Amino acid sequence: MSDDRWHTVLVLGGIRSGKSAFAESLVAGAPAVRYVATAAGGEDDPEWLARIEEHQRRRPQSWSTEETAADPARLTELLSEAKPDDTLLVDDLGGWVAALLDPARQPNNDEADVAGLAAAVRACTARVVLVSPEVGLSLVPTTPVGRAFADALGTTNQALADACDRVALVVAGRPVWLKGSPDETAATEPAAATQADAAAAVESDASIVSPAVAPATTAQPQLVSPVAAEAAAATPAAGVLNEPTMVLPLVASAVVFEPGMDLPMPDGDAGPDARDRLPSLDFPGIGLGRLAEAVTFAAATQATVTPQPWSSPRVLLLSGRHSGGAAAGDDVADVERRVAQVENGEGVLSRLAGTAGADIAVLRTPEATPMEDMAAASLEDVDRALQQGWLLADAAAEAGRDLLVIASIGVGTDAVAAAVSAATTGAEAVAVLPRVLLPGGVYDDESWMERAAAVRDALHRIRREPRGAKDILRELGGQDVAVATGALLGAAARRLPVVLDGPVGIAAGLIARDLGGQIRHWTLLADAGDLELVRQGGDVLGLTPVLDLGLGLGEGANALAALPLLRTAVGLASSISVHPALEPEDDADFAEPEPDGPGPATTHPE
Repeated sequence: MSDDRWHTVLVLGGIRSGKSAFAESLVAGAPAVRYVATAAGGEDDPEWLARIEEHQRRRPQSWSTEETAADPARLTELLSEAKPDDTLLVDDLGGWVAALLDPARQPNNDEADVAGLAAAVRACTARVVLVSPEVGLSLVPTTPVGRAFADALGTTNQALADACDRVALVVAGRPVWLKGSPDETAATEPAAATQADAAAAVESDASIVSPAVAPATTAQPQLVSPVAAEAAAATPAAGVLNEPTMVLPLVASAVVFEPGMDLPMPDGDAGPDARDRLPSLDFPGIGLGRLAEAVTFAAATQATVTPQPWSSPRVLLLSGRHSGGAAAGDDVADVERRVAQVENGEGVLSRLAGTAGADIAVLRTPEATPMEDMAAASLEDVDRALQQGWLLADAAAEAGRDLLVIASIGVGTDAVAAAVSAATTGAEAVAVLPRVLLPGGVYDDESWMERAAAVRDALHRIRREPRGAKDILRELGGQDVAVATGALLGAAARRLPVVLDGPVGIAAGLIARDLGGQIRHWTLLADAGDLELVRQGGDVLGLTPVLDLGLGLGEGANALAALPLLRTAVGLASSISVHPALEPEDDADFAEPEPDGPGPATTHPE
């Protein structure tokens, strides 16, 4: 891969979308470019010939041109022959597919040609940018030839998207990165900041900057690997963010956080089908009990009836600080000590994360003003924090993480979460406000009353204020809850399941549902931890705790403690076969026996 971290790029787009111009801009800085033209014809079509000539005029004189229209296999040869210092621009795969389907070449194994092209792209040592039409958004063609072309091109696009390091979709001249984001995007769009500007990966102390606002007060997250830290007291080195992907509409290259966000839904059939399958499995007794909820959740979010246990979680640890009465009874120094423990690979959260094979993204957010006196944060801070959370979830998905756990170690967060719950659900604040527990198991009722007064005054202060999602974050939630909210929305956008188990996560969920109600379908509540705030908030979100362990290890740590049991349930559900008595009779003669030793077993029907 090149020094600026991209090697092969697939650029998709519709007719006149600007895809070719964008692709050309990606290689504009290369000393020499080999332009691979796939289009054929034009001699009898002046309009088509004019299009070809327009492309030719736009290309620098220093570029060389290769024609593959007469022989589509030539494209694979060019990729195989390319040297590491070469740069190839292929425009476009639509012409290549049309040549592939030429009746003069039939019969032919077109699928093998597509697979060969994808393999050549993977093995190519040169820089390669491929342009291809996106036909999946249009109507199904009415002619057999048109349908064959659309099917073949769709198959080719999927194969090349899997083979390339980066994939961009160009709409109305604006690129949206579907897979990664090359650094030089910033240079190709001087008129507007790009997503790579918002979250460029650096060697350490990566800053998360919303492209729409100034980065003056942006916090700096760190990525901690508890397994390595426990082994050798290693300090955090890698940045959290790494080239995020946008999947929602952009305004000034930022996600639009507003009610009705178009987020995906989990598979609507896989979850119920997985639940219906459980009674037929060869379990002794009544099976998995309440753990069936974890199996159903995993099946829906993985879109398969036989899901796999989560193997690579990421913990997002938020350390927010709220001043005023909300912080009554909290020891700021002790909170900071616990966060530092995590950064050093120590403490309960780190040990549980190490056992679970999880890494931890630690983010300290700026201190919020007293919510009983004034707004906890400005609207600009809220927007920035929402972007941060979105990018953090996106970075987890880009890093291959298959589960996100929301964790919190902060000051005044319980009171803030209670205020958010009361403002969004109408819950009685004093009924959901957790008690204040001091070291040694002693309850501090005076501090609890001070917190209750702060929540009461804050709710009274905003009694005539708007109650939209951003309004609640600005007035009560502050930046840590806003980051958690953005993370929930970003995780749903990337189809990344999330586990909650504490006040901050629940508060963020209650706010996020007003922006994108789909988030609850991507969220699992592991354990309520004997907190009425979590139990009531989960009920409003439609989340029933899978377990009832009454854990009190801290937000995030509770989920990690329960994770091995959840994994076991999912693993059993996917690996245990159907009870022999329930096997279909028609398939009895063709049943696959257990192998006697290493290697596959072969059977023959009677």
